[in-house]
Amino acid sequence: MTQKQLALLTPILAILVAFFIGGLLILFIGENPIEIYGKMFERTLGTPYGFGQVLYRTTPLVLTGLAVAIPFQAGLFNIGGEGQALVGTFVCALVGAAIPATMPSLLVLGVCLLASAIAGGTWGAIAGGMKVRFGVNEVITTIMLNFIASALVGYLLTNHFAVPATAHTAEIATSARLPRLDDFGGFFQRAPVNLALFLSLLTALGAYFLVFKTKSGYELRAVGLNIEAARYAGINVNLHVLGSMTLAGALAGLTAANYVMGYKFYFEFGATSGVGFLGIAVAMLANANPAWIVLSAFLFGVLDYGGLTINAYVPKEIFLIIQALVILFIIVAQKFNTRAVASQA
Repeated sequence: MTQKQLALLTPILAILVAFFIGGLLILFIGENPIEIYGKMFERTLGTPYGFGQVLYRTTPLVLTGLAVAIPFQAGLFNIGGEGQALVGTFVCALVGAAIPATMPSLLVLGVCLLASAIAGGTWGAIAGGMKVRFGVNEVITTIMLNFIASALVGYLLTNHFAVPATAHTAEIATSARLPRLDDFGGFFQRAPVNLALFLSLLTALGAYFLVFKTKSGYELRAVGLNIEAARYAGINVNLHVLGSMTLAGALAGLTAANYVMGYKFYFEFGATSGVGFLGIAVAMLANANPAWIVLSAFLFGVLDYGGLTINAYVPKEIFLIIQALVILFIIVAQKFNTRAVASQA
């Protein structure tokens, strides 16, 4: 079996085994796993509202998955998507609320998206800069920056920007809001999926083109394969380290399009909770390939909303276990694949 075939088969087997073990857990608590899985898929993919909910949850996971995948191509592990998304959504809400109502709608949308990308990108650049300047491991810095982002945003929201007697910011201008897809035909039955979905899909396409079809992407992958060889070949390693972490933060910050501009229309603490960490799982399942990120994010979107739809029958935590098992099996399988390829060489 070739390396490409192994790479394609591995995630499929990991998903099947994880669902099998999840089925055993469902059986253990006295429910029929076939019926439970049937109800889950029926209520997620079998109804317009459920399908819209899945797409709504898929949208930010594409962006945070890319925020992990792109630095991973350079040999970096960005754990900071959680903080980068938090900072990006918070700044987007502040800019959207402060922007003059007389500005053209397209300009307002662009300014809000740019603000969220700059905020998230700055948060990613801090970790990249510390890696380049001081050699600090990016895993440590991004984890710590998650805590700093949470504390800083919590303080600013509570003490300066929250609407009195609420836990959220003021609403953004009407011109800064993205329409829901349901507005264009009523198919999704008022589900929160919005135009940010297409932003995430275009971003994934652009990321694939950047990584695999450009000189910069080739150099980025060369840095990930062998940093010393890349440096010897004249590649500016520091530029790619800093650039990939900055771009990752910007992508995570763009989740504001889904949460703030397309759904709530204000920042509410906790709205992005978990999206950065789930992005790690999405990227791992897709083997950090932007072309597969969309499908991987869709699967986790199904599991995320699916756990809620059958919570009356089995604990939704079972589907959190399935998500974790998928990643564990992916990691183990990749180790075996690496050894198999090495033994054939």
